[in-house]
Amino acid sequence: MSPEPNPGDTLDRFHILEAIGHGAFSDVYLATDATGRRVVLKCPHESQMGDVSAFDRFRRELEIVQRLDHPGIQRSFDLGEDRSRPYLVMEYIEGETLRARLRRVGRLPVAEAVDVAEQLARAMASAHRLGIHHRDLKPENVLVAPEGRVVVTDFGIALMTGARRLTWRWLTSTIGTPDYMAPEQVEGRRGDARTDVYALGVVLFEMLAGRVPWEGDNPLAVMSQHVNAPVPSLREIDAAIPPPLEAIVRKALRKDPKERYADAGAMLRDLESWQDLDLSEFVFGEERPVAVDSRRGLWLLVAGISVGFLAACTIFVVAVYLLQHAR
Repeated sequence: MSPEPNPGDTLDRFHILEAIGHGAFSDVYLATDATGRRVVLKCPHESQMGDVSAFDRFRRELEIVQRLDHPGIQRSFDLGEDRSRPYLVMEYIEGETLRARLRRVGRLPVAEAVDVAEQLARAMASAHRLGIHHRDLKPENVLVAPEGRVVVTDFGIALMTGARRLTWRWLTSTIGTPDYMAPEQVEGRRGDARTDVYALGVVLFEMLAGRVPWEGDNPLAVMSQHVNAPVPSLREIDAAIPPPLEAIVRKALRKDPKERYADAGAMLRDLESWQDLDLSEFVFGEERPVAVDSRRGLWLLVAGISVGFLAACTIFVVAVYLLQHAR
């Protein structure tokens, strides 16, 4: 098992400058290539690569990012060359995450919020046309460049239409972030383009209101509200928010996927013409909560994390044992 990279190390043709992100399954580094160009290296933990499902997921992410080609999606620079370990080479984008921006300035002016939402919808529409669904769209996975360009990142749990399942069905509830999870994700279903529409609706709500629609002391409380609670009124939070934008958000956040926009392209069309929308077309019937037990979702989330942690510990112990006895 090779050691994890550190700043100052050389990894194949890349010189690592600094670590810029850490996750449960991978670490992210800023690096330069042989020409001096700055790039981002996403390196899965070596302990994860011993797991067949994790390795297959890495290969899926590699295939997905190589297919995507849109200015609103972080580009892949992978050339298929031989490497000393698995990792992704991605475009480096100067700027800050949308999460950092929201923390710094609070809620965004209407014009800026709509511009960001349009750019996100345009990027996701290009992915949806390829049958690719992000499934974890959130401010942490959105970069805002100084010139205002908005870029979607991290397709680590994205799904391609027709791809085989890599995890047991009821552990797919570990996929996603509770604040942005659609009801069908809470249920444990795989999700599709309408799942991304739901997450985009949450992001637009947050940009306009300064908070997410539902908050709670724990994931269970938040997940339960996604399934059962009505969408809070944006105009009760701030009466200056235009009614057409609230209508768009409400349609994106319908609990039944069939009542949402069919994909990001459909939502984009309304965002681009929001000032001219006919609000009579946004009259919805009573919400029909998805018939799920959100407690099961939470317990399966905990179970999935626990299983992953135990597997990682087991691999580490075995590796240490083998190294000690190989001397």
